[in-house]
Amino acid sequence: MAIKQAKVITVTSAKGGTGKTTIALSLAGILSNKKLKTIIVDMDLHSGVVSASLNLKPTKDIYTLVNDYMNHGLKELEEYIIKYNDYIDVLAAPKDPRSVGKISTYYIDLILKKLKYRYDIILIDTNHIIDDINLITFDNSDNIIYVITNDLMDLKNMKTMISIYKDMNLQNYSIILNEALSRNHLNLYEINTYLDKNIDYVLPSGSYVKNMSKILMGGKIITLENSKDKTTLVLTKLLDEILK
Repeated sequence: MAIKQAKVITVTSAKGGTGKTTIALSLAGILSNKKLKTIIVDMDLHSGVVSASLNLKPTKDIYTLVNDYMNHGLKELEEYIIKYNDYIDVLAAPKDPRSVGKISTYYIDLILKKLKYRYDIILIDTNHIIDDINLITFDNSDNIIYVITNDLMDLKNMKTMISIYKDMNLQNYSIILNEALSRNHLNLYEINTYLDKNIDYVLPSGSYVKNMSKILMGGKIITLENSKDKTTLVLTKLLDEILK
């Protein structure tokens, strides 16, 4: 019998400021509601937004894990992972951004492969920079989710990424348009025409969650507090497509 391995879902963007991390955490909440054992790996290494958003205070992180692995060999992964609830764990980004340059992609690859045997889902939050860390992350991903707005620079960058995927004959990515953070007046038809590809999912700007500020300041995940708003329904549909 084949050993079950986790599905790896990476959430990324073509530029900063698209709401990527909030959406990654929302996906984690939906997976928790589905009772799927999930680890959020914060590969947005310079920011550490995941831990801050969840009011977590990890004593160890990706850098300490890689450093210990390099010098002493891997012992117990659990020492480096912090629990959020019964179904969500977190492997945090480095507390000190200066340590990011010391993280070897070789060990990132090994760590992701080991995590695949411990979880149902590995959910990776990463940044928009195309570097060696992100490339090894994408290589390990079953599905890549791009979160974009209708900002013109965002669309230009996304068009470039679409061209790269086309040249590599890869189709394991989806595009989410986050209308809540969109500012100019391009409509969906104009965006699809410009990208020469249809947007896969749209998060509507009119989605409303009661006590949103209180939820976020309390380190809570929106989709664990409200499972019926429009954004949650769209993200649930996306995950159902991926998981089936």
